[in-house]
Parts: sequence; C-alpha cells; structure tokens
Amino acid sequence: MKRLSLTLALFLAAPLAAAQTVSLTLPDAVSRALATGPDVTTARANLQKAQATLRAVQADPTSLITTLTQAQQGAAAAEVTLAGTKLNIAQTVIAQYLAAFEAAQRIALNEAQVALDERNLQIAQARLKARVATQLDVNRAQTNLNQNRQELADARAQLPVLEAQLARTLGLNVGTDLKLAAPPAPPKLSVTLAGLQSGLEKRLPTLVQAAQGAEFAALQVRISDNDYTPARTLQDAQTALANAQRDLEGAQRGAATQLRDAYRALQDAQQKVDIARQQAANAQAALAQAQARLKAGTAAAVEVQQAQVQAQQAAFGVTQAQDNLWRALAALSVASGTDVTGLVR
Repeated sequence: MKRLSLTLALFLAAPLAAAQTVSLTLPDAVSRALATGPDVTTARANLQKAQATLRAVQADPTSLITTLTQAQQGAAAAEVTLAGTKLNIAQTVIAQYLAAFEAAQRIALNEAQVALDERNLQIAQARLKARVATQLDVNRAQTNLNQNRQELADARAQLPVLEAQLARTLGLNVGTDLKLAAPPAPPKLSVTLAGLQSGLEKRLPTLVQAAQGAEFAALQVRISDNDYTPARTLQDAQTALANAQRDLEGAQRGAATQLRDAYRALQDAQQKVDIARQQAANAQAALAQAQARLKAGTAAAVEVQQAQVQAQQAAFGVTQAQDNLWRALAALSVASGTDVTGLVR
C-alpha cells in the first residue's frame, strides 16, 4: 500500500517536475527559432536537395538545356527562399516576444491603476460620509474600479496564451515558464530607401520566382522558334512568355509599393518613439512636482499616487513605441529581403 501511494505521488508530481523555466532575450529567441525552427529546417533541407539535384544534372552530359535551367533555377530559388524564411520567422518571433512582454508590463500597470481606483473609492466613500460628495461620486468611483479590475483580469488571462504561442514557435515544451527580458533598444536604420530598392529582384522569393518563370518561358520561345517545330507550339510559348512577363511586372510593382510603405511606416514609428519619450519625461517632471508639493503640504498623497500611475503609463507608452519600431524593422526586413533588425544571423 505504501509503495502504491509513493508511485501515485510521483505520478502526480511528474508534470510539475517536467515544467521548466527559460530566460530569454529578444536576440536569444530569434536565434533559437532560426537554429531549430521547423520552417527554417525545411527550407535548409530543400536547398540542400536542390543543390544536389543541380550537381547531378551538371555532371550528366546528356542533360537537356531545359532540365539544366530548371535545376539552376531551383537551386537559386531555394537559396533565396531560405533567406526569406529566416526573415519571416524573425518577424514572427519578434511580434510574439513583444506581445508577451507587453502583456506582462500591462499587468503591472493595471495593478497600479486598480490600487489607485481603490484609494479613490475609499476617498469618495469618506467624502460621502462627510456629506461633501454624492452617492453618484461613489458609484462612478466603483464603476472605474470594476472596469480596471476586469482589464487586469483580462491581462492576466492573456499572458499565458501569448507565452504559449511564443514557446510553440521556439519549440519549447508546453507549460514552459518564460522569463522575458526587456527588448534592447531598436537599432538605427543605416540604409536608405534607394539602397533597399537596389537588387530587390534578387532578394525577394516572389520576384526571383516570377523572373525565373519569365526566363524559362523565353527559353521555350527560343527552342520553339525554328522550322521543325509546329507553329502552334511557338504561338503557345509566346503567349506563355507574355503572361509570365506581365506576372513579373505585377510582382515588381507590388514589391516596390510594399517596400515604400514599410519604409514610411518605419519612419513614422521612429518619430512616435521620440514623442513617447518626451511624454514620459513630462510625466516624470509632473511626478517630481507632486512629490515636492506633498512634502510642502500643498498636495495630498493620492495626488502623488495619481502622478505615479501617469508616469508608469507614460513609461509603458515608451515601451509600446519602441516595440512598434521593432515591428516596423521586422516588416521592412521582410519587404526588402534585407535584415535591418540586426537579429538574423
């Protein structure tokens, strides 16, 4: 009986023992996803397969020009796809990491707001008892408290969901307790829009594939343009080439527009960081004034508490603005086929 009880106890404790705590920084999370993520692993395997196929075709003296061209294009496309996959995965990890980190910070802010609301309710009740406030004042204070308590509960419920999403992307076990460090300051963009536009057709998988389609269609036209191939075959090849060229032009226009939009969004995000920092500095100055007034006896303690919450809100605004800048950098990386986050190795 004792042995059975011990076995049961060990079984029940097993899930707790299996749980692990993982401390992460944003660069660590991206590096981990790029090293072990299934999408990147698949893209690497596809590249190796395409390169092996190309070597085999090149070594075969009987390979046709179409077969050789397809093998060359396949290897080139696989290489670009791997690079693009890394940028896409980095964007996903950055978004998930920042969402989870912000959720944790929002909980702390909501807790401070609830504490302030509780104090305001107590004050309203005391003022009502002293007959210098109405029941409506108390009701409003209670409503504010109820609303912010609900927001706090929502934030607490959302955090484990966001952490679980990040854990899945990183290949961590279900139930892993993530300890996320504050993201580093986003890097300054050191490349111009013109610099990102240059060579875009060689970096984006969609443009490379569209260009390859037009190139292969042109090859088919050249092969069919002779006196021993049916005229209808040449006409079909010419039609296919015209369609491929239109597809390429459409892809080029779409990629150029997406790149310009991403670049503008990044500039806007940078400006909002500067504004958020100014607002945080103003909130800190207001807090210092409130503390000085409290010491001088010209302000109440609740006024300092209110200023503290406002300063915390402003600091959270800086966090959100910087996180949005990170997101903009990741989006620009995907749109340009060039890593501007500094996190993709």
